[in-house]
Amino acid sequence: MASFVALIDLIARLYQIVLLARVLLSWVQVDPYHPAVQFLYQITEPVLRPIRQIVPPTAMGLDFSPLIAMVLVEVLASIIGATFS
Repeated sequence: MASFVALIDLIARLYQIVLLARVLLSWVQVDPYHPAVQFLYQITEPVLRPIRQIVPPTAMGLDFSPLIAMVLVEVLASIIGATFS
């Protein structure tokens, strides 16, 4: 079971890094058709879209959905770790 918990933790950390990369890319001008950018959008948008429906961007254009997603990934990984450890 320890290896399962370690695998879940690794996946959670990698997904948080992908979410962070998506945030950083939103701050700079990138080609949205580049394969790497498309890949980031494809693996993050299914998580971010439902969060944006619940918590839309603020009036100033700030999108808190990546931050909320990172917290949810951390909580989910902690729950799974506590359940299987």
